[in-house]
Formats: sequence, C-alpha cells, structure tokens
Amino acid sequence: MPRLALYLTAPFGAMLGIAQPALAQDARPVGPPPAGDRVTIGLGLGTSADYEGSDDYRLQPGGILQGRLGGIDFQMRGLNLYTDLIADKPGSRTQFKLGPVVQVRLDRTGTIKDPRVAQLGSRKTAVELGLNAGIGLRGALIPPDSLSFEVSYLHDVAGAHRSAVVTPSINYATPVSARAFARLSVSADHVGAGYARTYFDVAPVAGPAVPLPAYATRGAGWKSVGTTLLYTRDLGGEPRKGLGLFALAGYKRLLGQFADSPIVRDAGSASQGLGVIGLSYSF
Repeated sequence: MPRLALYLTAPFGAMLGIAQPALAQDARPVGPPPAGDRVTIGLGLGTSADYEGSDDYRLQPGGILQGRLGGIDFQMRGLNLYTDLIADKPGSRTQFKLGPVVQVRLDRTGTIKDPRVAQLGSRKTAVELGLNAGIGLRGALIPPDSLSFEVSYLHDVAGAHRSAVVTPSINYATPVSARAFARLSVSADHVGAGYARTYFDVAPVAGPAVPLPAYATRGAGWKSVGTTLLYTRDLGGEPRKGLGLFALAGYKRLLGQFADSPIVRDAGSASQGLGVIGLSYSF
C-alpha cells in the first residue's frame, strides 16, 4: 500500500502534531516502489481530544490523501500539506527529504465542551508555513524496512500565535506480511512563546466567577512528546491498487509548564490519545 496520510478534522490534525512530519511515509509492501503518478484516498472514523490538553473526546470522521504527481511526493496530514521535492536515485539506500509545508491549526476555534475553557474565549485560526527536511536509510535491519530522522519548522503567518513550532521525529517502518505494513514514530514539539501564551495562558479575571486561576507560561519550550503506530493492509488482489485498510493509534504527553497550565491540570489532562480506522482506495 502506498504511503499514507490525511486526517481531515481539526482535532485529528492537532493530535497528529505528535508526529506529523513522520506519520505516513514509506508505508509500502515488500518490493520496489511503483513508478509514475499514484494517489491514495480514503475515509475513516476515529476519536481524539476536543483540543490540545482536553480530557473530552469526540467521535469524528477522517480520511487519507497521499501520492505522487509529476515526480513530487505529497501527503496531507491533518490540515497540513507536506511535499518532498527530492527524487531519490532508484535502488539507493539513502533517502533525502526536503519540501515546503502548509498547515492550518484550528485548535480551540470551534465549540468547546468544557465550560471553564470555553469562558476563556476562542482562538484565531493559525496558518503555518515552513519546511520539512530529513534523511533516511532503507534496509536498516532487513532489506524492505526504513529508518528515518526528520525535522519540520513551521511559523504562523495569520496572527494567531505569531511563533514557531519545531518538530523532530524518528520513524521506523517495516513490512508485517506481503500485504501489510507497520510504522512506528516518536516525536517531540518545541513551540515559541507566542504559541505558549495563546493556547496555555489564563488571563486574570476580576469578580466572583473565575473559571480557572490565572497562569502565565515562561516563554518557549518543549511542549510535548509522543508516539504513533500506523498499520496498513491491502485488501484487493493487486498490491498497491484497489481497496486497503488503515489504522492508527497515538499517545502524546504534555510537558512542564504546558502540563502545569490550569487548562490542562484543572480542566483537562496532560495525556492525549488518538485512534482512527478506515478504508482507502489506491490507483
């Protein structure tokens, strides 16, 4: 099955920030990758936190969209578009990745279940632009597997948090059978002071009805660390074509000053989970 990605709903996108630069590359069966243009699309259903730091979960639809057109690889991961403009030499064990990234962040822009957090007001939609770069090695343990290290840099240009998000990740992908593949990713997020203030600060409120105690973050820092496990399986008669199955499980832990925010400590949880399953079609 070709490389996999895209979770259309905003909470899925936020949760996939665990390993967004790494979620779905190299999810392919044994053998050489197919040449030429190819696309995978699909729909699924899953659950994720209402917003980053929430302990409320929602059941929501999701989907996948991934492929190669004109020699350019692309993946939609959440509400973000990742591209790889570097074409590796056929048969090369070393892989290089470099391309622009566009992400839309909708965290706390819609309806919020927790009334205490809802009283803090909504946030603007963030539009983040940047680059993703990485290097990988095919055949790290066995010939069909892949081990890679990637780093993405994104900066908000829409005035929502006006700061950067840097995400390093380590990813290992390997075949489970002739038609099934698994990918394990571990990543961390380092965010700027503007991101910390926007999503984790609580401004002082005068009067008797104070939803949450005042809190101010201490600037930029490591926000979270997490892991994801992706599984794909071809269901049709021909590998990489026709129907397929995808499933994803993820866990993220908020750290330090971010976990100490009342938005997380009092009204939510520092532990964030994710689960998605669906059907895809490749052509």
